[in-house]
Amino acid sequence: MQLEGTSTLVTGGASGLGFATAARLVERGAHVVLLDLESSPGPEAAEKLGERAAFAAADILDEDQVNGALDLAERHGPLRAVVHCAGRGGDRLRIVDRDGKPGDFDSFQNVVRINLFGTYNVLRLSAARMSANEHLGDDRGAIVLTASVAAFDGQIGQASYASSKAAVHGLTLVAARDLASRGIRVNTIAPGTFDTPMLARLRSDIRDQLAAAVPHPKRLGDPDDYAHLAVAMLENRYLNGDTVRLDGAIRMPPR
Repeated sequence: MQLEGTSTLVTGGASGLGFATAARLVERGAHVVLLDLESSPGPEAAEKLGERAAFAAADILDEDQVNGALDLAERHGPLRAVVHCAGRGGDRLRIVDRDGKPGDFDSFQNVVRINLFGTYNVLRLSAARMSANEHLGDDRGAIVLTASVAAFDGQIGQASYASSKAAVHGLTLVAARDLASRGIRVNTIAPGTFDTPMLARLRSDIRDQLAAAVPHPKRLGDPDDYAHLAVAMLENRYLNGDTVRLDGAIRMPPR
């Protein structure tokens, strides 16, 4: 896909993986709408990226708000690319706690709603817009979703997070096959341990331990590593229906 002059949307675009991806897209000459929560530093992020970027305050579970962000993206032409980074971390709850009580059901549902239902909401609304586009080469559009290595190597306390991200992985091939007749490609990135605002809350010694556990390169992932792959997925016209681990060959231990 040719990104120059293209209208794109990045969810979770105010920081971390989303902001790095938006920056790469702007460098490619795309117009980018950063979708993020109203409480996020979205306006400042868009200002940093310049005139090709705009911010849309939206909750990914809210159909009207997501459609509003898509409307904003389409001011610069048909929506051609979406990178969905928005989500939340897990609740770190055991299925049965140390007192023998069952895990909090509301907390589990909240994680799954945001990470899975939110992903599906962005996917379906974006694909509906793209399906009305004229073909450019092989594609009407391309979508990149975000899972996690937890989808494959879920650790103790990650029941809700690993379940939600495994579901995103499971959705990928189905969505790619479903949308093939529409000329829309769907791929997913499964990041490992990345240096994002979520990990920034951890103590420095814990961050160092996480970095040391990566076989090579022995560091935390940089958000631009994710952005590089996301843009490549959008540009590569034959990549479809795949989940790609981006993790320095790490395999997470049980805890």
